Amino acid sequence: MAQAMARRTNSVRMVAIGSFVGTTIEWYDFFLYGTAAALVFSPLFFPDVSPAIGLIAAFGTYAVGFLARPLGALIGGHFGDRIGRKAMLVISLITMGVGTALIGALPTYGQIGVAAPLLLVALRLVQGFGVGAEWGGAALMSVETAPAHRRGLYGSFTQIGVSGGMLLAVGAFAIARTSLSPQEFLAWGWRIPFLVSGVLVVVGFLIRSRLVEPESFAKMKEDSALSERPLVDVVKKERRAVWLSAGMRLSQNAVYYLYTTFGIAYIARSVGEDSNIGLQSVLVASAIGLVSVPLWARLSDAWGRRPLYLFGTATSALFIAPFFLIADTGNEFLIVLGMVVGVNVFHDAMYGPQAAFFTELFSTGVRYSGVSLGYQFGSVISGGFAPLIATSLLALNDGRPWLVVAYFLVLSAITGVCAYLAPETFRRTLGSEQSTAAPAPSRT
Repeated sequence: MAQAMARRTNSVRMVAIGSFVGTTIEWYDFFLYGTAAALVFSPLFFPDVSPAIGLIAAFGTYAVGFLARPLGALIGGHFGDRIGRKAMLVISLITMGVGTALIGALPTYGQIGVAAPLLLVALRLVQGFGVGAEWGGAALMSVETAPAHRRGLYGSFTQIGVSGGMLLAVGAFAIARTSLSPQEFLAWGWRIPFLVSGVLVVVGFLIRSRLVEPESFAKMKEDSALSERPLVDVVKKERRAVWLSAGMRLSQNAVYYLYTTFGIAYIARSVGEDSNIGLQSVLVASAIGLVSVPLWARLSDAWGRRPLYLFGTATSALFIAPFFLIADTGNEFLIVLGMVVGVNVFHDAMYGPQAAFFTELFSTGVRYSGVSLGYQFGSVISGGFAPLIATSLLALNDGRPWLVVAYFLVLSAITGVCAYLAPETFRRTLGSEQSTAAPAPSRT
């Protein structure tokens, strides 16, 4: 018995490590694009327009990646529920890595003309497809393998992979930008972080190839009890959970990208284009996220998912206006502090419990499809277009951020309603018999 428990513990830890490392690499790839869009894509791929329009165009190509995420979710969810979680995680990792490395080798507008931004958009779509298939599988592997009383904590290893990816992406750009002259960085230095992705993908593949399927899914597969049409079944039987998870994604995803992508460009306007304080503040928040995300997730194992999610939604809505006022001061210390409070305290209260919360809303046979659909469709509506919408609203309002604040408050209201309507799930059994229509379980 002791040996069996030890093997199970090692398996849970290996899955957690695999989810963290693999997700870190995937999001490193995805976030590289966002950072490059804020810093270099405008002059390299859209040089014949004004700086403001160029930035909008760069964020437009950034948003295109989110359009492919639902397609990745649809295909990844179907095969993840039909074939297995592990296979889709490996495929998504390779897809993302190849797309990212090719961006690093892409000619610019000055070299091949209009074909350059078109190829950039195509490769961004490849990235979007890869990450669309990724998150659901990584979250499920962690949560379905974890002990019932630690599902929030182990699910957060998928979430801190996002912080790890952001840390690596922004760190890679910060190193390249500070090690090279502005001319060298713009000419070729920006390519290095993209090309490094090829090496990281090999590392992720070696780790993920050693994972095994969660017991609940493996048993259903052995008993030939898997759904033949998981996408159809989840829409027919558990669509309420899909809508709730998509709605709960809006505020969380939008605020993250408003801080870490749009925020970099907004901060640069206040402190100067040559300053790295925007990048540095995101680096600090990402590093702290490696601790704050699992802390909030662990609290959700004790207090429940919903109370923390509602807290994060409300406080993020209240803090967005003060964040822009802080950025406008140009004070570097206050900017870093504002980023940390906004991301690590308020945003992470939602993000920490999210993997477990969303996973627990669905039954085993359609869980990959359900989680992926809710997560990725919410991403398209909020995160994908948040920097583009925010940049456009800023230009429309003569550089003042109040329309951006209003836009985010609308998303926060929707998320708050969905979180309030969602059942409390942290004591649910993750068996195939689970129904999302069941009432919230007792805490006795």
